[in-house]
Amino acid sequence: MQLPPHCGGQLFKLSCSSIQLNEKLLFVAAAFMGVAPLVLITVSYAHVVAAVLRIRSAEGRKKAFSTCSSHLTVVGIFYGTGVFSYMRLGSVEASDKDKGIGILNTVISPMLNPLIYSLRNPDVKGALWRMFTRI
Repeated sequence: MQLPPHCGGQLFKLSCSSIQLNEKLLFVAAAFMGVAPLVLITVSYAHVVAAVLRIRSAEGRKKAFSTCSSHLTVVGIFYGTGVFSYMRLGSVEASDKDKGIGILNTVISPMLNPLIYSLRNPDVKGALWRMFTRI
């Protein structure tokens, strides 16, 4: 098992002791720090879905699910890039992939947030639909 370069792999290699235990502990800690918030988010969204399903009007449910889908898209992008970046058993030649994930996390995701949240607006949806149907 080899750690990605940004996880301290070089420091482990420089140590004189066996690094297998350190690598396993680092992997478990990273998994716990990623899985625990994901479980809490999933449980909270289960409560949100249960509350939304109790709404009597179809329009109210549609609005609530529209908001939830925007939030889940952003969370999905965040966790998708995080899982790829930190939970893979990478190799040294994966540095270009690491740069791409870094750019996605720091530049692309924040740029997508306004677009994702503005898709709840019917005018924005209509404009995008007209733009894509012309192409």
